Amino acid sequence: MEKFKQILKKIFFLPPLAVVLIALPSFAFCIYVLSMKIEGAVSYIAYILSAYALVITVTGFTRIVRAVRKGVNGFALVRKVLAHPLGGRYLTDKIFRAEISLYTGFAVNILYAGLKMFSGIVYGSVWFISLSVYYILLAAMRLLLLTHTLKKRGVKDLAAEYRRYRLCGALLVFMTLALSGIILFIIRREGGYDYPGVLIYVMAMYAFYSVISAAVNIVKFRKQASPVLSAAKAVNLTAALVSMLALETAMLNQFGSGDDMVFRQTMLAVSGGVFCAFILGMAVYMIVHGGRRAKASDNVDVIGGSDGEEGKL
Repeated sequence: MEKFKQILKKIFFLPPLAVVLIALPSFAFCIYVLSMKIEGAVSYIAYILSAYALVITVTGFTRIVRAVRKGVNGFALVRKVLAHPLGGRYLTDKIFRAEISLYTGFAVNILYAGLKMFSGIVYGSVWFISLSVYYILLAAMRLLLLTHTLKKRGVKDLAAEYRRYRLCGALLVFMTLALSGIILFIIRREGGYDYPGVLIYVMAMYAFYSVISAAVNIVKFRKQASPVLSAAKAVNLTAALVSMLALETAMLNQFGSGDDMVFRQTMLAVSGGVFCAFILGMAVYMIVHGGRRAKASDNVDVIGGSDGEEGKL
């Protein structure tokens, strides 16, 4: 068994340079096959190579990031940024970066939701309004987490954090409903995404980066014992999965033919169902786990109190 693990490690856990040298040509080859609409054995080879490239990219992502950071830190400009209090904190403090990402994500979600809602009202488009609801829910979750970080800055209150964590899980349930409506519109071809020209390849790289980064950060921030930041990363993963769905829709529109409607609908229904089930499962876990941990933290606070100071830290 140990030998089998070693073999798997050698195949799927490669050094950073090997990952880059294998993954980049594999992705480029798959993109070429899709763009040229090549079929047969060549297409199967391209799909297998791209699948392997995706696996080793996921398993080697953190090592690649460490290697890049180690090399980049030697640049004069980066040294100057690190010397600045704010720049240095942003580059070295992952908790601070997570808080900044909440601010930027909230601002982008609000602007995008407003734009889609305005377009939906002006053009009478239920598709745009559905997208607006989705981004409003994303913004609401980020605002919920932001208000906690502002109120409790410098104060560790696990019970309060777990309650926010649980509430984010509840909002993710509504997010699943909004996403189900979006998927239904896409399947019925009453909405969708379209990235013309080379933009679709740029969006493909962004979508894969978003999913890999979000998945890695969820694992990483579990070690920080901060339910609020863990919830923030769960929100990021939800947004990343929707980016993957948008990419799939765009690729089917651009590379599919007009007579493969059944295949298109089946693929979107299956992938959309998997995404919704995953997000719903994550939401249920956050609700149950957050509720239990909040109750446990409250009990610890009460037991730790004495002489009329029960319930205080």
